[in-house]
Amino acid sequence: MQIIKDKHIVDDTWQYVSDDETIPAGDVTLSLARWQQEKHALIHHAGRLGVRLQSTDAVTELADDLTHFALIELDFADFADGRPFSQAWLLRERLGYGAELRAVGHYMPDQAFYLSRVGVNAFYPEKFEDLPVMLAKLNEFSVHYQRSVH
Repeated sequence: MQIIKDKHIVDDTWQYVSDDETIPAGDVTLSLARWQQEKHALIHHAGRLGVRLQSTDAVTELADDLTHFALIELDFADFADGRPFSQAWLLRERLGYGAELRAVGHYMPDQAFYLSRVGVNAFYPEKFEDLPVMLAKLNEFSVHYQRSVH
């Protein structure tokens, strides 16, 4: 599968592992609950680690662990739920997270530009055919009226 990262279409090397699956070697993302339960073992994982946040998860619970993650995924369970926008802003501005911040789940290509303004730099669309549209949306505006993360 391909994604958009830093305004380029690239191959995705990450695998999401659900809470009931065995964790393979390589680059994996896990739920916040699994990270919290298995943190001490996961620190020695053979590969890079990421965490997938639900919109109901408090990002402050990750404050002391951010250096362990090369990726944080913000899961849009419903395109009308705007909490992942706030999570992105909090991760970038308040907690200083500097690695990949990825939108996954049910969001519209039209939201990509606004997500980038709050710090999201990678996009995993529901439909592969949305990649070119989403990439175009990221470059739709050249002037910004307000300060933002980027």
